[in-house]
Amino acid sequence: MHVSLRGLAKPVLHGYFRSSCSWRVRIAFALKGIEYDQVPVNLIRDGGQQLTEQYKELNPMQQVPAVEIDGVTLSQSLAVIQYIDETRPGPRLLPVDPIKRAQVRLISDLIASGIQPLQKIGAEKVQWAQHFIDRGFQALEPILRQTAGKYCVGDEISMADICLVPQVYNAERFKVDVSQYPLIKRLHQTLLEIDAFKMSHPSCQPDTPVDLRA
Repeated sequence: MHVSLRGLAKPVLHGYFRSSCSWRVRIAFALKGIEYDQVPVNLIRDGGQQLTEQYKELNPMQQVPAVEIDGVTLSQSLAVIQYIDETRPGPRLLPVDPIKRAQVRLISDLIASGIQPLQKIGAEKVQWAQHFIDRGFQALEPILRQTAGKYCVGDEISMADICLVPQVYNAERFKVDVSQYPLIKRLHQTLLEIDAFKMSHPSCQPDTPVDLRA
């Protein structure tokens, strides 16, 4: 059920320009046409601004994003996206049909949880990322062959697409050969033509370093 937005402050997204999880939330806000404020949390500067006691009060896991919305603070990007979908008008991010909704959740969870988060540091980081992204994409490609239409599940944009695009960005960043996954590549290219995905891109954020701006 949609909530009454009268008198409510704009949501506040605490995130990092290059964070996949933050990008997912930015895409969801853009698709829904929701205005919001951004507070950058630099994961590198000062030893990691997410590790401060002040930020820990917002997100005890000391990760991004944290979203202040409707008087509560939510973390975990998929929970934020589903809350936005349940409380705001606009295009649905999870389908009405229960089978398609389950497929969207399956794909979203595979990407968000099944592909190992990028936690290694130093020289091993690239090899670690390549291994787990490839492993995840090898599973995702045949699933998408069963579910995809114009987008990941049928012909409507969903939370699955919101998860896919940032993950392909990570794949390209870590030199994964995405041409091995023609359906993933095709869906990604289609989605990047959509304004909501363009405006939320890491190259276009307030905290994007000048040398990485579009």
